[in-house]
Amino acid sequence: MTTPSNTVPDSLLDAHTIAPAEIPPTRLLYWSIRRELWESRSIYLAPLPLAGLFLVGFLISMFHLPKNMRAAAVLDPLQQREFIAQPYNFVALLIMGTTFLVAIFYCLDALHGERRDRSILFWKSLPVSDLITVLSKASIPIVVLPLLTFTITVVTQWIMLLISTAVLLAHGMTVAPLWTNLPLFQMSLGLFFHLLAIHGLWYAPIFGWLLLVSAWARRAVFLWAALPLVAIGAVEKMAFNTSYVAAMLMNRVSGGAPAGTPPGTSPMDSMAHFSLGHFLASPGLWIGLALTAAFLAAAVRIRRYQGPI
Repeated sequence: MTTPSNTVPDSLLDAHTIAPAEIPPTRLLYWSIRRELWESRSIYLAPLPLAGLFLVGFLISMFHLPKNMRAAAVLDPLQQREFIAQPYNFVALLIMGTTFLVAIFYCLDALHGERRDRSILFWKSLPVSDLITVLSKASIPIVVLPLLTFTITVVTQWIMLLISTAVLLAHGMTVAPLWTNLPLFQMSLGLFFHLLAIHGLWYAPIFGWLLLVSAWARRAVFLWAALPLVAIGAVEKMAFNTSYVAAMLMNRVSGGAPAGTPPGTSPMDSMAHFSLGHFLASPGLWIGLALTAAFLAAAVRIRRYQGPI
């Protein structure tokens, strides 16, 4: 006579143990990124209201559009193009600046926040490695936010163009100067390149450094991220009376060096002044990517041994 047993068969235990390991890393990364988007809604909630607010102001300015187009007609072609494209370039810069700030504050809180609210205990219980977790967080400012910025900006610009077209037609004016001086397809290509090359790859070491500090610091993450850089620059200035560190940081933050564009050039026009080969051959790009890999590797190791605050 056999007695009932509460033990689970070994085959079921083995299946339960092996199953999580069989999940492809790409799928784990995909769902980790989706988790970040679900948890950090400011990623898309910050630029969307800003774009809507700008459209409200743009609608109000439509009362002066016919007069402005008549004034633009007497300008030379270059000035006319700059005059007509000015609000479209401005909205792109405004949204890009907003998403850059969102990326900075996201990175500062990405790994520190999960320790502060003790959710790190829950996330570490899942079959997701520290490497995939850090990579998913790094992909938000490097990949997701540039693509989101591009989408919001292009949609906003097309809405602006359609509104302007409707206003001009309602006043019996031709729309040819408007459409001729606004090659939105070329502008969108330039914007797409600028976002992926500068906001993604060129700014990557900035985001990697912020994620590393976020994984290590127990409090005052922003101060710990900024003070070492300020201290190094101050020591260099006092000891050698040079400002190489400050110039390097300004060059990285401004994003001007890799693009090779003339001062004052719009990001949407950067494709006309820059070759992909020149950008890929830039030593600053590869040095920055190497630093990014080192920062992220250190963040992975620190997170592996960090507990809740």
